[in-house]
Amino acid sequence: MKLITLKSEKVHFLYTIKTYIFTKSKFRYMETKQIEIKEDCLDCLFKTTCNQTISQDDFNFLFQSTIQQTYKQGEVILKQGMKANHLVYMLNGIVKFNYQDENKKNLILTISKAPTLLGLANILNEDVNIFSIIALEECRGCLIDLNKLKLLALNNRMFMLNILKMSTGMFRSSIFNFISLAHKQVNGRIADILINLSKTIYENNSFVLTLSRQELAEFAGCSKENVIHTLRNFDSDGIIKVSGKKIEIIDIERLHKISKSG
Repeated sequence: MKLITLKSEKVHFLYTIKTYIFTKSKFRYMETKQIEIKEDCLDCLFKTTCNQTISQDDFNFLFQSTIQQTYKQGEVILKQGMKANHLVYMLNGIVKFNYQDENKKNLILTISKAPTLLGLANILNEDVNIFSIIALEECRGCLIDLNKLKLLALNNRMFMLNILKMSTGMFRSSIFNFISLAHKQVNGRIADILINLSKTIYENNSFVLTLSRQELAEFAGCSKENVIHTLRNFDSDGIIKVSGKKIEIIDIERLHKISKSG
């Protein structure tokens, strides 16, 4: 690896990449080239996870076609019903997992923040996106070739297990959200959402929502009016303080009690 300094004084690297093709269950060497990578690639969690179970040459095979992409707020990262050619490893930002039914009604399955691997469900669903993943704020991620990742996974079970572990949080939070929808009234659902956002997304009892009131309704499986009414009641009862999009949880214990009672 050769270190160079550009005029902008941002440090970039020239990384040696060996190209392979896969024939008769074996990788066959084709050529060597150098590509420029950004400094944040060096500390990438995805790279660290991969290198625990695959060789540097295998990682290079995966990395050489990886593209870094920036998504604006509201931009669709993976679209429901479309064929998927890539997974997306999110470097920063917050996204929503959105399912739209045949009546064009939206349901938010879960909210997730970087770092995380998006689109893994496509491996088990014939490469078709079963829901959309949409940026709730500006996000940045790396597009990873799905076919190459599958090829490496077929030849390395430990690699596949590590990749699966990177996406388990999304599946777990989706299941808990469905349990909340099935067994709780609106108060309990909104309490669950506020607790989840403060604990796993914003990591603070005071936060500025990246979700609109309509999106909160789609997350809670209720109407926008129900969301507004419930937040107003929580505010008047001294449980939370609401100021526009800013929410501060004042009494987390009472919020947990509402969550448990449903």
